[in-house]
Amino acid sequence: MLIKVEAIVREEKFEDVKDALSKIQVNGITVSQVMGCGAQRGYKEIVRGSEVDLFLQPKIKFEIVVSSEEWEKKVITAIQEAAFTNEVGDGKIFSYEIRSAMKIRTKETGYEALQSEF
Repeated sequence: MLIKVEAIVREEKFEDVKDALSKIQVNGITVSQVMGCGAQRGYKEIVRGSEVDLFLQPKIKFEIVVSSEEWEKKVITAIQEAAFTNEVGDGKIFSYEIRSAMKIRTKETGYEALQSEF
């Protein structure tokens, strides 16, 4: 079974989360800069003398594919601990099963598609 873990975290927690994943030897990650909002619903800012609602917040999205529920739990725990500030806007973590995966170059599928070559 392959499982994808996605985490949306504060921008300032990027290095902490990246280091936490490295510490548990997660090698394959995808990181994107994204915009979103949750409970905090953005904020107001003065721009050129006018008050503007900035609804979407800049966030960082981590995507990690793992090969077992054991690794899913390790990854989720590492992210949660590294991204935690106890403030509204800390982010969300999602996980779900992946139906298939294929390494484009070798056509390997499933677990083999996740393995790195050195």
